[in-house]
Amino acid sequence: MTATTASAVNAAPPRSRNRAWGKFKRNRVALFGAAIVLAMVIVAVFAPMLATYDPFQTSFMAIRKAPSAAHWLGTDELGRDIYSRMLYGARASLMAGVVSVAIAVVIGVPLGLISGYFGGWIDSVISRFTEALLAIPFLILAIALAAFLEPSLTNAMIAIGVSAAPKFVRLARGQVLAVKSEDYVQSSRALGASDARIILRHILPNIMPPLIVQATITIATAIIAEASLSFLGLGLQPPNPSWGSMLNTGKNFMVQAPWMSIFPGTAIFLVVLGFNLLGDGLRDALDPRQDK
Repeated sequence: MTATTASAVNAAPPRSRNRAWGKFKRNRVALFGAAIVLAMVIVAVFAPMLATYDPFQTSFMAIRKAPSAAHWLGTDELGRDIYSRMLYGARASLMAGVVSVAIAVVIGVPLGLISGYFGGWIDSVISRFTEALLAIPFLILAIALAAFLEPSLTNAMIAIGVSAAPKFVRLARGQVLAVKSEDYVQSSRALGASDARIILRHILPNIMPPLIVQATITIATAIIAEASLSFLGLGLQPPNPSWGSMLNTGKNFMVQAPWMSIFPGTAIFLVVLGFNLLGDGLRDALDPRQDK
C-alpha cells in the first residue's frame, strides 16, 4: 500500500502539469496576457539598451515637446525624454509588484499554514488579527504604512507587501483546512511523520496552485498601489522615473502636454491588464474543477 501510494504521488504531478500547460496554451486570452507581461519584463531588463536618451538628462530647449522623430513619446516639463523614462519606470513598477507580493507571500503563507493546521487558540488569534487588517481597505492601509515610513520605493514595497499579506493568510488557511483532512495527510500522520514534514511535504505542495494564481493577480494590484503611492509622493522619489510619479507630474499639464499623462497611464493599464489576464488563465488551467 505504501509503495502504491508513493508511486501515485510521484506520477501524478507530471500528468497534472502537462494537463495544466495544455489548457493554458489553448487559452488565447491568457497567452495574450502572458505576452504583455513578457514584453514588459523585456523592456525593464533591457531598458539601458533600448533607451534613446539618459532618463535624467534635462534640456531647457526641449521642454514639453510633442512626440516626434527626435523624442518618440515627447518630453516632460524639464525637457527629459519620456520614452527613456518610461523604460526605466517599468523597472520600478515591475519590481514593486514582484517584491511586494514576495513580501506578502513570505508573511501570509506561513501564518495561514500554522493557523489552518494547528487550529485552536492559534487559529483564533491569527484569524482575528487578519480580519482586522482586512477590514481596512487595502490602499488606505498601504498609504498609512507608507506615510509612517519615509517616502522611498523600498518602504512603499514593504507597505504594499504588509497590506497584501492578509489575503494570503486567509487563502492559505482555507486551503489547509480543506487539505489536512485528506487520506494522504492522515496516513502520513499515522506513520509518525512530524507536523513540519506533513506541512512542507504534503500540504504546502497541494495548496500551491491557488497561491500562485493569487500572487499573479496581486502583482497587478501591487503595481497600481505603487503607482498610487508614487502619485501621492510616497513612493519612488524624483528624479528617479516611475509611472506613478510621471502621472503626478503630468496631471499639471493635461492641456499643454497631454502626452505626459497618456503614456504612463497607458503603460500602467497594459501591465495590469496583462497580469490579470495571466492570473485568470492560470486559475482556469490549475483548477481541477475546470477539467472537461
